[in-house]
Amino acid sequence: MTREPAVRLERDSMGEVEVPREAYYGAQTARAVENFPIGHDRMPPEFVHALGLLKQAAAEVNIELGQLDERRGRVIVEAAAEVASGRFDGEFPVGIYQTGSGTSTNMNANEVIAARANELLGGERGAKGEVHPNDHVNKGQSSNDMIPTTMHLSAMIALRDGLIPALHELETELRKKACELWPVIKTGRTHLQDATPIRLGQEFLGYADQIRLACAGLRTQIELLGDVALGGTAVGTGLNAHPDFARLVLERLHERLSLPLRETPYHFMAQSTVDPLVLTSGVLKALAVSLLKIANDIRWMGSGPRAGIGELKLPDLQPGSSIMPGKVNPVMAESLAMVAAQVIGHDAAVTVAGQSGNFELNVMLPLVSFDILDSIDILAAAARCFARRTVAGLEATRRGPEMVEQGLMLVTALAPVIGYDRAAELAKEASASGRTVRDLARERTDLSDEEISRLLDPEKMVGQSSATQH
Repeated sequence: MTREPAVRLERDSMGEVEVPREAYYGAQTARAVENFPIGHDRMPPEFVHALGLLKQAAAEVNIELGQLDERRGRVIVEAAAEVASGRFDGEFPVGIYQTGSGTSTNMNANEVIAARANELLGGERGAKGEVHPNDHVNKGQSSNDMIPTTMHLSAMIALRDGLIPALHELETELRKKACELWPVIKTGRTHLQDATPIRLGQEFLGYADQIRLACAGLRTQIELLGDVALGGTAVGTGLNAHPDFARLVLERLHERLSLPLRETPYHFMAQSTVDPLVLTSGVLKALAVSLLKIANDIRWMGSGPRAGIGELKLPDLQPGSSIMPGKVNPVMAESLAMVAAQVIGHDAAVTVAGQSGNFELNVMLPLVSFDILDSIDILAAAARCFARRTVAGLEATRRGPEMVEQGLMLVTALAPVIGYDRAAELAKEASASGRTVRDLARERTDLSDEEISRLLDPEKMVGQSSATQH
């Protein structure tokens, strides 16, 4: 029995090339796979799906404008919709370290859609039949405007549907925990040193407000990313695109996705730079910095349980040591901290990539898109995990309230009455002797017990509002 060959021959403008027999992709994709065997990372599925959505809307508009005949256009629409649905994720083997314009990925999509469209028309998979990847699927488009538009679109979808809902969940848990822990008064810390008292719930309000601010910034970025390069084709001039093409495509996508998409009025900027995505990366980095602060605060407050700060009890999630029985570690905080570090690193890469807008085109587009989508993905997952597996289960210990009476900075409440210098002397003596500020105030001042109790009441030092008022 004759075995069919594992490959087929395809031809492009450079000649023949071998392509895996069952692949939907064609010659240009095969060349890219051969040229760029670098690393294991591929363009994220979110990017591929957004590219499919764009190709689908482009074919519909090209039919409407008379640029594509109904027969070809109908099957391109169907094939592109299948790409958008994830059916052909395995047909996108090109890595991120490829041609800087993302042309390899754009052609990967064009070839897959064309092959599937020809198959739907009864032709052979991969053959350049009635539907051509360049002449028909890519009509009115260039990689130079299609890839930047896909970058914006995929980031907008990921922010709206992934990261922002995850952050809302984390913020909600932090605010719930602030209410729960509001009665707990502990010693505040500045410069890692004891400061005046604070409610544990007030600290958690601070964390919640960090997340609230990040969400506001991300919503602003979605609006900014709505200006897209589609319609600029090769260098921003719109050559070979119908003048109504971009507007009509974006109107369709706006109706389907409810995203603020519009053709940029600044085509030459939109294709020669990735400035809006550099800004987005900066907001993601700021979020990572906030999450790192929250993770570190919570794991420090949970340190111990005997020899650390020990003001919080974190949920026990898994054994913490292969040698020390009973040890439990703050694993979710550590995981969140590592995600934050990775996002900060991604932002550094995006910053460098943003400088590679040489003349009319930035040539690090795949790297920028990968890093931003990866940042969005891991931040969303880490925020949800931390909210559910740490914040929701946190408990206050007695350690914080018990240490308030020992706090040296209680003396701050005496300063307006006895003066700063005398109050400082009391604090120094209390530190040296191990006695409390309250005891020394009784001995070293003329204040009555009633006045001392009133001045040193922790409840009076932390404000009278409740968590629900914030």
